[in-house]
Amino acid sequence: MKPYPRYKDSGVEWLGRIPDHWKCKKIKHITQLQGGFAFKSKSFTETGIPIVRIGDIQSIIDWECCKKVPQYIKVTKDFLIKKHDTLIALSGATTGKTTFIDSEPEYSYINQRVAKASFDNKMIYFLLSCSNVQELIKLIAAGSAQENISNAQIGNITVCIPSDKQEQTAIATFLDRKTAEIDKLIANKERLIELYEEKKQAVINQAVTKGLDPDAEMKDSGVEWLGEIPKHWEVTHLKYLIKELESGVSVNATDHPAIDNDYGVLKTSCVYNYEFTPEENKAVWPEELSRVKTSPRKGEIIISRMNTPELVGASGYVNSYYQNLFLPDRLWQTLFYSHVQIDTYWLSFIFKSSKFRELLSVTATGSSPSMKNLAKEDFLNISIPFPLKKEQTTIVHHIETQCNRIDAIINKLKKQINLFKEYRTALISEVVTGKVDVRNESIRQARGMLSPCTCNNTAEYRDRIKRNPGMRA
Repeated sequence: MKPYPRYKDSGVEWLGRIPDHWKCKKIKHITQLQGGFAFKSKSFTETGIPIVRIGDIQSIIDWECCKKVPQYIKVTKDFLIKKHDTLIALSGATTGKTTFIDSEPEYSYINQRVAKASFDNKMIYFLLSCSNVQELIKLIAAGSAQENISNAQIGNITVCIPSDKQEQTAIATFLDRKTAEIDKLIANKERLIELYEEKKQAVINQAVTKGLDPDAEMKDSGVEWLGEIPKHWEVTHLKYLIKELESGVSVNATDHPAIDNDYGVLKTSCVYNYEFTPEENKAVWPEELSRVKTSPRKGEIIISRMNTPELVGASGYVNSYYQNLFLPDRLWQTLFYSHVQIDTYWLSFIFKSSKFRELLSVTATGSSPSMKNLAKEDFLNISIPFPLKKEQTTIVHHIETQCNRIDAIINKLKKQINLFKEYRTALISEVVTGKVDVRNESIRQARGMLSPCTCNNTAEYRDRIKRNPGMRA
C-alpha cells in the first residue's frame, strides 16, 4: 500500500501529517452522538424489547442474552438501534469499546451509559476503533473516580477524514474486508486452541481412568462415571484418602492484590483455570488480619466449593508454600491421611478431568441456577480409581509430557493471535489517519480485479483481460 501523493500538517499532535485534501474535524461535526435511555432495572423482564447495556457491547451482540423491557414502556425513537449504528460503551472497564450494527437489528433500545453514532457507512466505527482515539478515550475516562466518559467528551475528540463520501466509503469497505479476513484467521486459530484443549482433556481422561497400557485386562469398576478400569486397580472413596477439607474465612479486603509482605485472601478465581494462581488474591484490611486462617500448603489441592455450575469444584494443585495468603470460606484445601500412599499431583489430574467435573456439576446442589454448592459429605463420598503410588507417578509423568507438548502448540497459536490483533489495530490506525492510500485497493476488490503486478507474465495478464474486460479500466 502506497501513501497519498501529497500531505499537510494537521495541527493535531497525535495525527501528524494527513493527506492534503483531508480535513480535521471533531467527531460531533461528523456524526450525532445519542446517549441511551435510563431504564429502571426493576422493569427488566425475560421477554420483550431487547436493551443493549455496556456488557452487551461485543463484536457481535447476542440479542437473546440482552435484558428486556415490556412493550408497553414508551421510549422515543431517538433511543432505537438502527442498521449502520456504532454503539459505544461510556463507563466501566470497557469504556470506549465499540460495535457496529451491520444488519437490520431487532427492535431494540440503548440503555444509559451506552451511546450510538449514526452514519451511512462504517467510517465512524473505524475512527472510534483507532488505537489513538481509544487511548484518548481511556485517558479522558480515567479522570473520574470510575472510568467514565460523556457524549460531549467523545464528540470533542478531533479526527481526520476525507470530505468526499466515495473516498470514505472506499476506506470503510477496504477496512471492513481486511478486518473480516483477519478476524476469520483469529477465529480459526481460536478454534484450533479449543481442539487442542479437548485433546489435553482426552489425554487426562484416558490416563486417569484407563491407565497407560492399551492391552491391560479390564474390569467393571461398579462406578457409573468410571466404567471399566484396569483389573489390578482398586476403587476407593475420597473420604479414605482425605482426612479433612479445610476452609478459610471471608474477610474484608481491598480491590487490589497483596504486595511484598502484605496478607492476601484468595479469590475463587485462583482455581478458575484448574491451576492454582496465587496472584488472584485481595489485600486484607489491617483490622481484619486477626481473623484470617488456613494458608495454602505445598502438595495440597484447593477446591472451589461454591460457584457457577461450570466452575463449582474447580481445583488447583499447590506447588509451593504461601504463608501470606489465606483461604476464604468458599475454598477448601485438602488434608490427607499420613498413612495413605498417594501422589497428590496425580489426584489433582483426576479432579481436573472432564468426567470428574461433569460428576461434580451433577452432585452440586442449590436453588439458584447461577450458583451451586458442594457438600463435604457428598464430595468425600465420590468413588475414584486408585492404582499403586508408583503407577500414579508414571501416569503423572505421561500426562505432563503430553500436555506440555500440546501447551507449546497452544502458546504458539496464542502468539499468532496476538500478532494478528496487533496487525489489525495497526492497519485501522494507518488507514483512518491517511498514512496509506487504499482507494484503488477498494476499487479493485469491488470489480473483482487482479492487479497486473500479481500476474507471472504479460501473456497471463492479456488472457485475464480477455476474460474480464473491466480490468482495462
